[in-house]
Parts: sequence; C-alpha cells; structure tokens
Amino acid sequence: MNVKVYTIKKTITTKIFCIVIAITCGLNSCDYLNIDKYLDDELPYDSIFSNKRYIEAFMWNAASQFHDEGSIYGYPYTPGPMATDEAFCLFGAGEFQGMAYVLGERNSSNLGSLNNWKRWYVIIRQCNLILNRIDEASDWTAVERLNILSHTRFIRAYAYYNLVMNFGPVVLLGDETLNNNEDMPYYDRPRDLYDDCIEYICTEFEEASLYLPAKTNSVVEYGRPTKGAALALVARLRLIHASDLYNGGASARMYFGNWKRKTDGQNYIQQTADPKRWAVAAAAAKRVIDLKDSGVSLYKLHTVEKNDKTRPLPTNVDDPNYHKPFPDGAGGIDPFHSYADMFNGETVVNVNPEFIWARSSGAITSYTQHSFPVANGGWNGLAVPQKIIDAYDMVDGRTINNSSSEYPYDETGFTSSVSELYSGYRLNANVYNMYVNREARFYASIGFSECFWEMASTTDNSQKRLTVTYYSDSPNGKDGASNPLDHPATGYVLRKYINPLDAWAGTGNQRVPKGFPIIRYAEILLAYAEALNQLGGESYTIEVEGKPQIFTRDINEIRKSINLIRYRAGLPGYKESDLADAKEVLNKIKKERMVELLHENHRYFDVRRWGDYESSESEPIKGMNTAGTRESYYQRVVPISNRISNRVVHRKMIFLPIPEVEMRRLPSFDQNPGW
Repeated sequence: MNVKVYTIKKTITTKIFCIVIAITCGLNSCDYLNIDKYLDDELPYDSIFSNKRYIEAFMWNAASQFHDEGSIYGYPYTPGPMATDEAFCLFGAGEFQGMAYVLGERNSSNLGSLNNWKRWYVIIRQCNLILNRIDEASDWTAVERLNILSHTRFIRAYAYYNLVMNFGPVVLLGDETLNNNEDMPYYDRPRDLYDDCIEYICTEFEEASLYLPAKTNSVVEYGRPTKGAALALVARLRLIHASDLYNGGASARMYFGNWKRKTDGQNYIQQTADPKRWAVAAAAAKRVIDLKDSGVSLYKLHTVEKNDKTRPLPTNVDDPNYHKPFPDGAGGIDPFHSYADMFNGETVVNVNPEFIWARSSGAITSYTQHSFPVANGGWNGLAVPQKIIDAYDMVDGRTINNSSSEYPYDETGFTSSVSELYSGYRLNANVYNMYVNREARFYASIGFSECFWEMASTTDNSQKRLTVTYYSDSPNGKDGASNPLDHPATGYVLRKYINPLDAWAGTGNQRVPKGFPIIRYAEILLAYAEALNQLGGESYTIEVEGKPQIFTRDINEIRKSINLIRYRAGLPGYKESDLADAKEVLNKIKKERMVELLHENHRYFDVRRWGDYESSESEPIKGMNTAGTRESYYQRVVPISNRISNRVVHRKMIFLPIPEVEMRRLPSFDQNPGW
C-alpha cells in the first residue's frame, strides 16, 4: 500500500474567524509593541510594515505572547501535572489551576489561567498580518524574507497546536484577517473537524521547516524554533492523531460517537480506525531521528561519562549487550547524571544534544521552591503519588513485584549505613528499604523521607547538607511545619529540576538557572517505538520528502529505540522475546513514558489519547502515612484530604471547555461535549 504523507494537499477549506473580535486584535495597545527598541506605542500602525526591522520585531512580539512552557504548575497555561495522577498538592487551587480543574472548579465561564483561547488567536492574527503585508517592505533580501516567513508560519502553527491540544477542533483562518466593525453574523461560523486541524497544523510546520535553521547560532538565539523543532512537533501530532481516542478506536466511539457538527452532521472525531496513521507517525519520528547537520546526527541522548563514584552496573542480568559501551549497552556512562543533569541546570540547555526544542524557564526554576523543605525556605508540598514511585524499576531492570535476590525490593527495615550511590548523591542511613536498589532515574527525580539535601550554594551551615523527613512531627511534616499545607501529602516531592547547589534560604542562597524541554529526543524514540508497535502485521510504504520508506512492526527497530533509553538509565535492554506481544509492549512503553517524561507535561495528554483517562485517573491518590510518626509512617494510605475524594473524573474533561463568552457570540459554533 502506498501512502503519500508529507506532500499534503492543501484542500482544507480556508476560513476566517472572529472569536478574537477585531478591536481586541488591533494594535492600539502598547503591550503589543513594547518589545523592541525598534517599536514603540507612538509608531503609526502602517509604519510597522514599511521596514523589515519593524516587521521582524512584530513577529518576535507575536512569539513573546506564548507562555513560558515551564509554567506547568502555578497559573499554568495547560492543566499539566496537577491534573494527572503524577502530581498532587494542598496549595491554593487559585494558583495551581490544574488541581482546580480536577476538583471541578473550572468551567466554561471560569477557566482562570487556562483560558488562553483568545491569546492564541491573537498570535494567529498577528502572524496573518505579517504574511499578508510582508511585501510592503522593500528592503528584504530573498533569504531574509524566507526566514521571516518560515518563523511566522511556525509561530502560527504553534498557536494552533496549543489550541487543538487543549480545546480540540478549532476554526482555521488560513492566511486571512478579519474586517473591523462588522455585524456579528459576519463572524459566525462552525468549527473545523479534528482531522482537518491536524493536517493543517502539520502542513504548516512542514512548510516552516523548509527554511528554518538546523540549529540556533548563539546562546542569545537559543529557544527560537529550528527545523528539528518543527518536524518533532509534527511527529508528536502524528502519534496523537494515530492514537485510539482520535483514530476510531473504542475510546473515540465512547467519548465522541455522538459529537457531530450541527451544521452538517459530520463527526468531529473520526469513528473508523485508520491503521495507516501509525505508519505516518513512525515515518515522522524516523525523519527526526535521521536528521543530520554536515553529516552528523543532529540529536542524541544526553550522557555523562562514568567516574570512580558511578554505581557499578549489576552483573545478574541476561542482556548480553548490557555491559557494552553506550549506546550499544549501558557501559561507560553515569546513568544518574546522564538523566539528572539535563533538568537541574548542570548541563547548559543550549549544548544539550537531546533537547530538540527547549527554553530557559524562570517558571520551572521558581517552582522548585514548592518542593524544597520548609527548613530551607521552601513550601515542601509539590507531591508525587505512590503510583509513580512504584513504577520505577529496580537497578537491575526488574519490577518491584519481581525483584531479584541480588537487588531485592523490601517494604520492611532500613539502611544501616551511608553510601554514595553516584557522585554527589548520598543515600543516608535509616532510609526505608523501599527506596534502596532503585534505578537511577528514581534518585534523580524523587525526594523521600530521610533524603539528603545538599543545598550547597548557601554558606550557612545550618541551612545546608540537611536530612529531610516528612513524619508528622518533623519540621517538614504535617504537624511540624508552621503552615499545615506545607507538607507533601503523599510523602514524596519532585526533585527532578533541583540542582545540588540550589538553596532558598541561608547566606548566599541561589538557584542554578534551568531549562524546560518542550520536546526532546527521548520522546521521539518512544514515539517511534510506539508507532511501529501499533502497526500489527501490515506493511505500509510512506513517501517522506520524495523517498519511499516501508514501515512495519519491526521488533529490532522497536527494541533499538526503547533500549537506548533503558541503557541511558542504566537498565538492561529488552530481548526479542520481551517484545513479541504488541499489547505487552504498549504497556511497557506507557510505563516508560510515565517515568522518563515525568513532569514534562506529557501525562495529561497521554492517558487521554490512549483511552486510559478514566481508568487511570479513577485510581485514588496514595502515598505514605504522613499523618503518622516514624513508627507508622511507612504504609500505603490514601492521604486525609477532601481533595482526593473530590477529584472529578468525567468524560467531558478530555478537552477544556470553550469559553462561554465565545460561545454566546457564535451560534454555529459547537461546545465541547459534556460542557
């Protein structure tokens, strides 16, 4: 079967859209102009398009209106981890609006910071103005013009991407802008179908990628879109588009079977499965994997060489390649630092070969304070549920339910001595044995009771090198903290974005700047493995940039992609026999994504696209008994909090509701189902 994918016909009906009414999109606000020395609020509107420097500034102004993508906790732009089973907190829901969302406190008339519908359409309209008026400036070179066009199309596509990810099908403007001061019927129109939205956005990213640079040229430019960023976002969207919820699977029929466009009766979400989409998704991911610059692969997994303090690899595994040097095995690298240093600021973001697209994030740095112990100026409550803790493997790759005698899992007893597992990571004495012998990513990501916190930037000895406990009567526990909300309700905090130098109190305290990975190479490897796995017994020929490629359920390719990630984590790879059953492989991939991509804003979307949302989110949040002292602390309980019993799991929560104010303006526009 021949399926031509990437030369997508542009037959989607182009529509103009009015939800951002002209007066809100106009340039009479100085907020749209105060971003560059070339522009100010005194500049006449038409003058913007008379000069290439003004147009470029206007374009970067559009880009500046996106949120810091690291804003996934407080005042988030998307529900994020707090709206999933990977996070929990007792902090105010007015700030942590993902928590407010799952508590049923957000609706179409009260979306709080999640109401970005208009913001993203403002960006789209601004991009359309550039595309329509770029030739009014006569001082372009051909290369400069293509550069602005490519960046503008990327920015516009990224605005649509955010809309579709959060709100579902939208209305596509094409290149058109709206007239001002028309009667309301002029602005009324229906939404486009989900498939059309995905095809349009992917096409725009494809077109943008043709003239975007392979990489940014300087630290100053880091965070700007590149060819790889555009194509990686295509790969992400293609995987989502192929998944059960959006591709005629059981969940598509369950959630969207009756959701039809009122103007013509068409289903917004496809109700018949199209297995070719998995081949398309595999091709999109493979293209990113194959990207090169001057003959050298553009992206690879981030690794740090081992040293004399790196934990030795286990010897009890049956993977014959395990001890080979990475990437053929797990040898020669430090798995803890290979993972941890990407997120804690130790590796500077602009030299990290794994970050396909990332940004410096003040938000992600700021919100580490919500994990820090009260004893060092933190708020101590960015909690991780027990479900996540249990998902981490043992150091030899076995699960906690199938541990080995060499590296046992034990929910009794405590460590008797201090050990330095990795350079800079100390495992204390008196640590509960549940937390011993776990894989490197566990120690890089999770703070547990009796954990050692370095906090080396402060010179105040009373504020550094602290052992932190969460027993009810400890200074960081429920009864010991001055504010009872400032404790981790599950007994665990997120440490993924925390550097050993970071401190929030004490003389000289400071935090290492952090980057947030918008999309990284590990995600692409997992996407490629998942797409291949879901192909079943069929083969498909996909034309990628004019060259046909055959995609099938190739176990060797699946194994190669997954094992790269496992080897980097210091774990043995899967054997061919481990990957024979596609359903079991999908479960392995789901678990790998939960652990590898923890708190990177994937889980919320993953459980939905897989059709796992209700079953996954209906499981009660569990953790250690933080209401107890050390003697009764180490037992799995449902924390005492009405936030757990009041969590709402409802099919309507697949998408955010369209804001009510927009619905009132558009009689032909359908609300998301259930809202």
